[in-house]
Amino acid sequence: MDPKILEILTTMRMPFGKYKGRILCDLPEPYLVWFHNKGFPAGKLGMLLHTLYEIKLNGLEYLLKPLR
Repeated sequence: MDPKILEILTTMRMPFGKYKGRILCDLPEPYLVWFHNKGFPAGKLGMLLHTLYEIKLNGLEYLLKPLR
């Protein structure tokens, strides 16, 4: 995994939807589960949301804390 992805997860804001403007790593897990069930968006945002889903699913949020 590219460590730059973790940095992006702690700085990029959600561009649309219910949580528009929220930093990606602050998105609630149920929202990520919803995306997992419905399908992640295409492209970079989808990859980032899927990565964040896996991080939260596996209890790896501690990887993001030093970057915040």
